[in-house]
Amino acid sequence: MHIDHKYYIAYKLFNSIFLGLSIGTVMSIYAPLKPSIYSVGGIALALGMMALARLYNTILTIKWFYRFSMLMEIIMFGVVLFFLISNFSYQTALFVYIGYQVTFIFGSYLVRAETLFLSETDMLTSIDTYKQIGSLVGMGAAYIFYKLLPNQSNMEQVYAMHYLLLIVQIIVIFSVWKSFQGHKY
Repeated sequence: MHIDHKYYIAYKLFNSIFLGLSIGTVMSIYAPLKPSIYSVGGIALALGMMALARLYNTILTIKWFYRFSMLMEIIMFGVVLFFLISNFSYQTALFVYIGYQVTFIFGSYLVRAETLFLSETDMLTSIDTYKQIGSLVGMGAAYIFYKLLPNQSNMEQVYAMHYLLLIVQIIVIFSVWKSFQGHKY
């Protein structure tokens, strides 16, 4: 089975741009959460990652790699969309936090699968390079974006950024789909 390397690298690039753009937003969104929530979230994250690791014999296949990759990106799309249509509240912050935590549960699995199914050294080098380029582009773009909106409150800036995040996330989902297109998963 084959993964289209060109689209997969585009996926990693845009996924990292999303990450770079979103770093500042989550700090503002999480502000109402109590510190104990982070402890509970960390416990849930560790338990979820352990449970997923116990399933590696079954799910460490290209089919599940695609399914989980797409699922994580759809969850992030849903989180961004939910934030845009909701009034900011404690519940909104908690929902966004939970959405991010769910995607983090699959992080180790996705890295392991990526290394197995895209194991050529040149490909891994390209993936890691484009991930860093994407992070830098995203953080640089976020910095410029916020500087262009100096008269808006932090939350107004965060809401405005989510429109850009929504666009980037659509590109991410398309790139995941194209990376695995032509296979029946």
